[in-house]
Parts: sequence; structure tokens; C-alpha cells
Amino acid sequence: MAQSQTLTPEVLWAQRSSATEAEKNHIFLTIMAPDVPESELKLDLQPTKLTFHGPSTSKKVTYAVDLEFYAEIDPKESKINHTARDIEMVLRKKELKAEYWPRLLKDSKRQHFLKTNFDKWVDEDEQEEAAEDDFSAMNPLGDGGMGGIDFSKLTASQSTGGLPDLGAMGGEGGDSDDDLPDDEDMPELEGDSGKPATEAEADKAAEGESKPKIEEVA
Repeated sequence: MAQSQTLTPEVLWAQRSSATEAEKNHIFLTIMAPDVPESELKLDLQPTKLTFHGPSTSKKVTYAVDLEFYAEIDPKESKINHTARDIEMVLRKKELKAEYWPRLLKDSKRQHFLKTNFDKWVDEDEQEEAAEDDFSAMNPLGDGGMGGIDFSKLTASQSTGGLPDLGAMGGEGGDSDDDLPDDEDMPELEGDSGKPATEAEADKAAEGESKPKIEEVA
């Protein structure tokens, strides 16, 4: 039987930073690897690097990637959420620092598979205005030095991907029926006088009645 092709998955990332609050000092990392069974997924997270390997049942390929971080992270304080389409992680930066990392990886060379997660990215000077992140659907990334992950403990829903309800976040798209203008709210058409047509007609009628009729004298 032929071996499946090995591909580098797309990796999305964003970050937050803080010099005083550890829980606000982290990296958002998402590995886009759909339909990788938990039983066959291998992920090794170390303070300076991450190794991922997993076969996809639908794509008939094996995803694999090695990442060497720009600076150290704390595996014990990091979290994960495995869904049917990706592996989401929140990696706690080890050093408390107000400034952002200048990049995710130690190597400054541009990597084609690495992209900014614009859904989570905010500029460094706008962090205070950004909404608080809810990691309640995520699970701790192992214990101790962590040589792997026990995915049997994951509880996030595969169907929803453990993502928060957009409705609860006020993120519904489009307008509701209540926001659409009703016919009753539309302004009436204006007559020649600049008044609503019905009012202008009434004024003209009243004016006609008040003027005396001039009879022709033979």
C-alpha cells in the first residue's frame, strides 16, 4: 500500500502581551489540519519548539510541521482545543513583557505556510480595548514537561469546534427584521408647496373655497 503524501499544514497565529498579567501574555496558534483522529495525532510541545504530526482521514495526506519559537513559552500554562478542522492552542509566553514578539519563529526567513490570524489579531497599542478572550472550551496542554497529549480528556464538541456562540458575543451578521424600515416610517410624498401631498391638496381646496367667485356681467 502506497504511503500518504506528507504536507505542511497552514498555521495561523496572533498574540497578546502584558508586563504584569500572565494570563494576558500569550500566543494564539491554530494548525489547519482537518479530520485528524485524536488517536493518531502526535503533538510535542516544548518551551522552545512544537512538533506536530497527524494523518487526515478525508484528505488522504499526513500533516507535519516543526516550529521553533522566537522565545520561550510555558507548556504547563498552555491550552488546546482539538476540532474536526484544526488544532487550536493558546501558548503562554514565559517572559512577562509589554512588547509583542517581532515574529513567531526564531528564524526570520518568511515561511509560506505561516499566516496572521486576523480574526484574533489586534495591534499592540490597542490591546486594552480588545475583548477578553474566553478559553473555557480549551483544555490544559498536559502536565510536567509534557511529551505528548492525552486527548481522551478533551471535552470540546467536535461539531461546534468548541468555539463560542457568536450570538452570545454580539457577533451576529446582518440586520434583524426589527432594524428594517417599515412602510409606515417612510415620509409622505411632497407636493409643489413642499408640504406633504395630502396637506398641500387640503390647503388648495380651502383656498379655493375662501375666494369669491367672479361672475361675468353680460
